[in-house]
Amino acid sequence: MRGPRRARRATGWQALLWLGPSLALIGGVVAYPAAQLIRASLSQYSVTGLYQGSVGLRNYARLLRQEALTTVVANTVVWVTVIVVVALLMSLGLAQFLDKRFPGRRLVRWALIVPWAASLIMTSKLFVWIYDYYFGILNPVLQSLGVLDHPVDWLGDDSTVMGAMITVGIFVSLPFTTYVLLAGLQAIPPDVFEAARVDGASAWRTYRLVTFPLLRPALLVAAVLNIIYVFNSFPIVWTLNDRNPGFGHDTMITYMYKIAFKSSLRDVGLAAALGVVNVLLILLAVLVYLRSVRWHAQEA
Repeated sequence: MRGPRRARRATGWQALLWLGPSLALIGGVVAYPAAQLIRASLSQYSVTGLYQGSVGLRNYARLLRQEALTTVVANTVVWVTVIVVVALLMSLGLAQFLDKRFPGRRLVRWALIVPWAASLIMTSKLFVWIYDYYFGILNPVLQSLGVLDHPVDWLGDDSTVMGAMITVGIFVSLPFTTYVLLAGLQAIPPDVFEAARVDGASAWRTYRLVTFPLLRPALLVAAVLNIIYVFNSFPIVWTLNDRNPGFGHDTMITYMYKIAFKSSLRDVGLAAALGVVNVLLILLAVLVYLRSVRWHAQEA
């Protein structure tokens, strides 16, 4: 009995030894900052960032009383929902297209991944120039096509800012979502489609009753990961919205940054409280993702 028990104990210590650097990295990069964030959310700081003592849950109560919070939450819901839904719908079509054989398919696949591989700041700045009222290419193109009668200040008009930002968000979300769904399509056995054709099923019926149900796990994973990615997207909103005062077009991520460093509040404790709320929302999305992966594994 002692021999196997000692062997298991030795194996456990060896595993811990190998996992040690990874655990230390997780502790330094994830656990410690998370603990400091929670501590900051329970504390008060001066405008210059000096610690002034603990205030308990007062920062959370103050957060709920912020006038801009309702607008920011509504912006975040619209921002995440529209981008994720539109990106998923467009990616379904793109994945189906890229799954077919055609000349230049590899080149099209390479071109599609460029927006995802490029820096978000660089992509956002590119769209700032495209949207520019005086020198941007978008207004002249739309005017030449007869869509617009006069130039539009896409990033300065309250009625167009959110739509302009959402367009960029969809643009950078399409590659990842398309490739996830493409991987799901290629994992479906060809025999399934052959059996559907033998049974005389139409293309639409085959897609509705065969392809889509088998693609559902990949679709769910793509949706959850996109929600996390889009919710955390700071560069797009910040770069395209930095010229507008106030919080009228901010999401919860940029609102948190402004509370701490850019607004008249300059309140690190209040921003940390919002940061904890953001982390909890992300953890909720991660739990949904983990449940979807486990459900997919049980079905397999």
